[in-house]
Formats: sequence, structure tokens, C-alpha cells
Amino acid sequence: MKKIVEVAAAVILRSDGAFLLGRRPSGSLYAGYWEFPGGKIESGETVQQALSRELHEELGIVVETAYPWIVREFIYEHAHVRLHFFRVISWSEEPRKLQHDALAWQHLGIPSVTPMLPANAPVLAALGLPDFYAISHAYDVGVAAQLDALARKLDQGLRLVQLREFLLPVASRISFGHAAVKLCHQYGARVLVNSDADLAEQVGADGVHLNATQLMTSGSRPDFPLVAASTHNALELTQAARLGLDFVVLGPLKETTSHPGRPGIGWKALAELTAAAPLPVYALGGLTRKDMPTAWRSSAHGIAGIRAAWD
Repeated sequence: MKKIVEVAAAVILRSDGAFLLGRRPSGSLYAGYWEFPGGKIESGETVQQALSRELHEELGIVVETAYPWIVREFIYEHAHVRLHFFRVISWSEEPRKLQHDALAWQHLGIPSVTPMLPANAPVLAALGLPDFYAISHAYDVGVAAQLDALARKLDQGLRLVQLREFLLPVASRISFGHAAVKLCHQYGARVLVNSDADLAEQVGADGVHLNATQLMTSGSRPDFPLVAASTHNALELTQAARLGLDFVVLGPLKETTSHPGRPGIGWKALAELTAAAPLPVYALGGLTRKDMPTAWRSSAHGIAGIRAAWD
């Protein structure tokens, strides 16, 4: 069995959403392939220290703000690597090609450089997820009010929605699902239906969101473009990764109005659980958008919520 090589890797993000790739030079392994900058973690270094050193050596930049994100393993012919990805959102100095033979700023969905290192394909998919995942509550506020709120938030930039309406009567659930999916797709937003794959297919949703019981009893990934799940512990996170799901929500982080008296797991536990997660994790439970930087520092991709989405 090959020894695992630990690597720090950077998704360097501009304010316009562009990310930086570098092309491996002639004479190197995978010469001509494009990659996210980064390199091997040396003995005695933390992952963050390795990231800062590598980016200074490769690009001449000084990292100012970087958030731990996802950890992916990949077996190449020459090595088994574990890539610790960070999202780097601020730095000083202009990136220069000190170790690559070319650099390119790229936008998702508009590829202009190829080939990419194969380990990076799942990273690009994860990068396409927004940092907020809204959960509907039409049963509580009424279908008309929920659709009005959805239209308003979509207009403000919401792009990922979960329809969680198992308490609605069946006919209302179906009609609401059709209306919500149609509205979301007009804005380019993606929609998942909680727990009900048949309903998701019927209303034309982009995917399904599994509850924890469904997650743990599934033998394979449901056949949808986008599949997520609710998780609460390391075992469920491992199962979600094994099934190849696109992302999970994890919590509750704090006590919530829907579950009064039940304490949340807290930020420390979230950080410990997500530290090696290979897929994006949304923190859930009693959070607001003001908690986003704390979620990012805890390796979360973003935040999911009901009241935070619509208030």
C-alpha cells in the first residue's frame, strides 16, 4: 500500500467568483495539466503553514484569509495523495508564475483550459455550490406566503433550496412543489425535495435530500443530478461520502425554536467532524447569516436554515 502524501491545496477566489489555476511545467509529473496551487506538507508544519509557504513559493503571494474546506484523497500511479483544500479569499501581491509555466483565472461553467488533474473534478463541482442552503416552511406560513418569500429571496441571489413539506396535504405538496421548482429554475436556482424521491421526480426537482434514516439504509446513491443528506455524527458523514453524495447538512449547532431545550453540538464539535470531510458541509441549527465566517473557520461550506433564509 502506498504511503499517503499530505498536500495543502488552494482554491484562490477573486471577488467576481473566478478561481486561479496553474499549469504544470515541462519536465514535471503530469506536465501540461492544470491544477489548483499548493504542495506537500513538510514535517513539523501545520496544514495552514504549508499552504502559506507553498503559495508564497509558487505564486509570490502572502495569504491573508484562508478557510479550511474539504479533504479529498486520490490515487495516482506515482502516489496516494490526501489534498487538504482551503478557500483563499484575500492575499497580498499579484500572483506570478514562479513554478508553473502559465496561470489562468477561470469561471465555473466557462472552461477555457484543459486538461485538469483528475483529482480536481469533484472540487469544481463542490465549488459550484452557494454558501447558503434555504429550507422551506410553507406548512407554517402558508403556501402563498412561502412562494412570495421564495421569489423575493431568489431575486436577491438565493440559488439552493430544499422543499421540506411532508406535513402539507399531498395535493398541496405537489402543487407547491411544481410552483417552487418552476420559480427557482427561472432564476437558475437548484431545488431538492426532502425525503421523497418520487415527489422530486414528479415536480422536476434537481435532486433529493435524504433524512438520516434514509442515508444509513441506502446501498447506493439515488439517481438524481444532486443528492444531499442530513447528518449528525461521524458515522453518517462517512456514509454520505461512501455513497458519493454532493453535500450534507450537519447539526444542530445551537438550540432551535423547533427543538427547544435540546442543546446543539457547538462550533468545536462541528470543526472536529468536518476537519477531514471529503464533501461540502452546511452547518445547521439556530444560525443566522452573521454566523457565516464562524462556519467557514470551522471547515463548513456554508449555512443551511429555515428562519435565516426567509426572515
